[in-house]
Amino acid sequence: MVLTDRQREDLHAGIYEYLVNRGEAFEAAAKAFVEADPKASQKKTNNVGKTPLLEKKWTAIPRLQKKVLELERVVAQSAKIHAHRTGGGDDAKANGGVSRRMLPRLPCSHTLQGHSAAVTCLKVHPVFTVVVSGSEDGSVKVWDHESGEYMRSLKGHTNTVNSLAFTPTGNYLASCSSDLSIKLWDFSTYNCVRTLRGHDHTISSIVFLPQQNIIPSASEDSSTGMDVAAANAKHLLSASRDHTVKLWDMETGFCDHTFTDHTDWVRTLAVRSHDGAIWASAGNDPFINVYDANVNTRQKLCELRGHDHVIESLSFVTEESFGKDRAGSNAKHKDTVRDYLASGSRDRTVRLWSLASASCLAVFSAHENWVKAVVIHPSGNYIISGGDDRTIRVFDIKAERCLRTLENAHGHFVSSLDMHHTLPIMVSGGIDQLLKTWVLD
Repeated sequence: MVLTDRQREDLHAGIYEYLVNRGEAFEAAAKAFVEADPKASQKKTNNVGKTPLLEKKWTAIPRLQKKVLELERVVAQSAKIHAHRTGGGDDAKANGGVSRRMLPRLPCSHTLQGHSAAVTCLKVHPVFTVVVSGSEDGSVKVWDHESGEYMRSLKGHTNTVNSLAFTPTGNYLASCSSDLSIKLWDFSTYNCVRTLRGHDHTISSIVFLPQQNIIPSASEDSSTGMDVAAANAKHLLSASRDHTVKLWDMETGFCDHTFTDHTDWVRTLAVRSHDGAIWASAGNDPFINVYDANVNTRQKLCELRGHDHVIESLSFVTEESFGKDRAGSNAKHKDTVRDYLASGSRDRTVRLWSLASASCLAVFSAHENWVKAVVIHPSGNYIISGGDDRTIRVFDIKAERCLRTLENAHGHFVSSLDMHHTLPIMVSGGIDQLLKTWVLD
């Protein structure tokens, strides 16, 4: 590689500076070097008090190497995902041209240990290989779900952390707690930028309402410290044991509206993430309320009844469930999948609902105890659930049967599940204080 004159001068100055800073042992070498290039010592004199040039550039090399490796890994993962979606690539060829279903299997790939009490909630970051978890110990912990490494803790809550939510871009994280507060964290600095209060009892669940092309208010700065345009979310929903759901304006930090349609503890919320147009709530009633997410109309669309015990979890399909390939080849499947809502209940069942007809499409009764968490697989073909029978189960929607059971997935009740919507990874949390990551194949 040929250096420019400026680069050569910087290199010589850095070498000379390094030799001089080493003391008497390198004094002769420094003199010989400056005799060969007098400009090196002149540049050194102009650099007094600054970070040593050679050390600065040398330490930058491993940082850049690490970044390159990270980017190469992301590119490889993206290629793998594309091959899976299109039915092509090496994975498809290895399986006779048939793409894999991307379902969890035993054993888990990593066990994440660090909480001192039960894991109550978790959320996979929409962009990075990161998962955050909340616990009865009052902390929020950040992990790398690919390496299984602990990264840091976010402290601020004084009671159980019950729910976590990322903005669509992953710039911000929200957490809610039995301490009656909602905290907003800047995920680039890990600082708490705002605390919201207004509920009269335990806050059980939170979700952001995705929104594109947000026009910020006329004021220069958001009072919450959140850039709503960059976050692609202007509003947050929170559900509480005080029987209400509150709609928060994330620019002002104020509650815009309180929904009072429930008559008991509201435990769970879900939003249709691909357009943010519909959200749902459920809890001890036990029925599901479905709403138009338009913050101006706030219209209740329907009420879904069928469970006969507390509803613990809700899940819509995600945007990635009907990517371009699937949408182009099977529009009917796309429309059907968009209509799905799944629910898990203490009545030991998982139900699949149609929003268009406000009816139950299927009931899955394989669990032997309370169902605490449900997610709809990004393909729209499966529901994955976890419960107090310590299992994680995979249900085939079309066949209406349990396709796979991960026995003893945790040493105690399974409390939470989440899937990355593009990467082949799922994470579970349990009362055993552990998180587990599962490779999908």
